Amino acid sequence: MAIIYRTSALAQRHAQIGGQLEDWNGMGTAWFYDDTPERAKADYEAVRTKAGLMDVSGLKKVHLSGPHAAAVIDRATTRNVDKLMPGRAVYATMLDDRGLFIDDCVIYRLSVNNWLLVHGTGMGHESLAMAAYGKNVAMIFDDDLHDMSLQGPVAVDFLAKHVSGIRDLAYFGIMQTKLFGKPVMISRTGYTGERGYEIFCEARHALELWDAILEDGKDMGIVPVQFSTLDLLRTESYLLFYPGDNSETYPFPNQACGDSLWELGLDFTVSPEKTGFRGSENHYALKGKERFKIFGVRLEGTTPAGEGAELIKDGEVVGAVTYGMNSDLNGHNVGIARMPVACAVNGTPMTVRNADGTEISCVAEEMPFYDRDKAIRTAKG
Repeated sequence: MAIIYRTSALAQRHAQIGGQLEDWNGMGTAWFYDDTPERAKADYEAVRTKAGLMDVSGLKKVHLSGPHAAAVIDRATTRNVDKLMPGRAVYATMLDDRGLFIDDCVIYRLSVNNWLLVHGTGMGHESLAMAAYGKNVAMIFDDDLHDMSLQGPVAVDFLAKHVSGIRDLAYFGIMQTKLFGKPVMISRTGYTGERGYEIFCEARHALELWDAILEDGKDMGIVPVQFSTLDLLRTESYLLFYPGDNSETYPFPNQACGDSLWELGLDFTVSPEKTGFRGSENHYALKGKERFKIFGVRLEGTTPAGEGAELIKDGEVVGAVTYGMNSDLNGHNVGIARMPVACAVNGTPMTVRNADGTEISCVAEEMPFYDRDKAIRTAKG
């Protein structure tokens, strides 16, 4: 049974608008405002055509401050943080001693010796604590810091009404500013494949900011969006979700859980020629030894692949679709899948079999399916 031990300052507001609070990362999160296909489609299309506001405060926020902060992060993550200047952020992964994925994170360099690391449901906190042991660094878990994600094409136009210079904030840039008179940190990050922003604030200001954004932005089409919408958005944007796409959910027989970055397609998160991070030697040794690949599938028709649907090749089950979605807006029926390396080639014909026995023809296709060149999420001006 899930134990909710963290509380969002927005929990009451979510409940008032129909939010069904369920555990995510120990926090009651508004997975659904209305658990219907119609609401899911409306929220998805709102983010793709206007903008949606989501409470993602369930992410874990860890401050690291002091002379050894950079060294701790350098040890625990795959990025060379010496190249990260104040006011910038970067996406990174974290490995165990086997060189296998245990978490991902965004690293924010706030100033010379002050950092913020935001991670998900994996073992990131424990790995950081291990790296920090005996070092001249303060490590603080911060649940007062709340995170609202404003994602979609009109997000920048809305923020430009209130925040000077927001159009100049580059992808993965950070701005310390104010919004509706409250101190905030705005980062140009998100989990949707859109041009989006995350707004970090104190818990005591979260409710006022949430209400003000929705009230002031309603004429622009900004609406509250349920957390589950992220599955639709991330699927067509090739954004993985731990442990939903991992062997923790789809284990190999007689093998401990854990996937390599080469298998997940996350090897790009390792800074060129970086060594010395946790699990680095084993990470490099695993190259070319992939047991599977994360790859995309494009299905015929409009019936989407169910979560965990079997992937069949030549009459044999060879993998699984971790999440599928059909988009009327973008005219595709696609999914993220775990499949044999030999199948992870554009055009490989296969079949998806849903839990009800429905079989759907599909072909392997490289991801992302939406914004392939990432021009939308990185746009300037």
